[in-house]
Amino acid sequence: MAEFLIAPDPADPRLTRPVKGRDHDGRDVEIRVVEERPLTIFLNSQEIVTAMTIGDHPDLLAIGYLLNQAMLRPDDRLTGVDYDDELETVVVRTERATDYEEKLKKKTRTSGCAVGTVFGDMMETLEGVALAPTRFSVSHLYALAKKINTAPSLYLEAGAIHGCVLCAGDRPLVYMEDVGRHNAVDKIAGWAFRTGEPMGDKLLYTTGRLTSEMVIKTALMGVPALASRSGFTAWGVEIARKVGLTLVGRMRGRRFVCLSGAERLVWDADPAAVEEEDPRRHRKGALGDD
Repeated sequence: MAEFLIAPDPADPRLTRPVKGRDHDGRDVEIRVVEERPLTIFLNSQEIVTAMTIGDHPDLLAIGYLLNQAMLRPDDRLTGVDYDDELETVVVRTERATDYEEKLKKKTRTSGCAVGTVFGDMMETLEGVALAPTRFSVSHLYALAKKINTAPSLYLEAGAIHGCVLCAGDRPLVYMEDVGRHNAVDKIAGWAFRTGEPMGDKLLYTTGRLTSEMVIKTALMGVPALASRSGFTAWGVEIARKVGLTLVGRMRGRRFVCLSGAERLVWDADPAAVEEEDPRRHRKGALGDD
């Protein structure tokens, strides 16, 4: 795991717990299951949302969530990020005065979950996005898939979790996991904001479906390529083509499909030389079959 700047810590006792039960043969068993706890996010003095999360990197999750909801601006200056473990809250403070009362009221009025409002706001922020014409080697895609899928992770420890990995070349840099892939990518967005890391030469690997939400969040970060073991949604492909994002899915062993931005790929690998994946290496549903 030396390659990673941030990596999952399956041994962290806060993230999983042992639970006893019985298996299909009626035998007593004990397995580890992923924790799920609430985190309430404030922007200055205003409560924004309560998210369900595994609980690691609450500061990065809060910042990334606010960025992806267009409540934080890329040029905002933070004056503090305060996390209270006992109250399960994180407060992001900015120099700029903020008031999203009307926006939050609008979300409350849209059938309870506000998905339409959130999606509309995210789509509006895509206007003017220009992704770098960075090239990506197919040999690096194969190398990344192997490194990521064999790295120690909460998924391999307990399952029921998704991950996102920010990569440069053939090196995985920041590996975040959470109960929802949206949380995992928000953590990476928060890390990028705090570090100022350039995104124009990066690739994002996600363990879930290549949906419209994942495509939008990747593009908003300025990352020009998104890859996954899993498949595509039609709207995800349509948006990727609209913004010029390279979209690679169904990465299994030597196989993959690129449905957008194939002109960025450098075909420098012989698929026949790539080791086929052993399906027994991962649990059913592993790394993005969902």
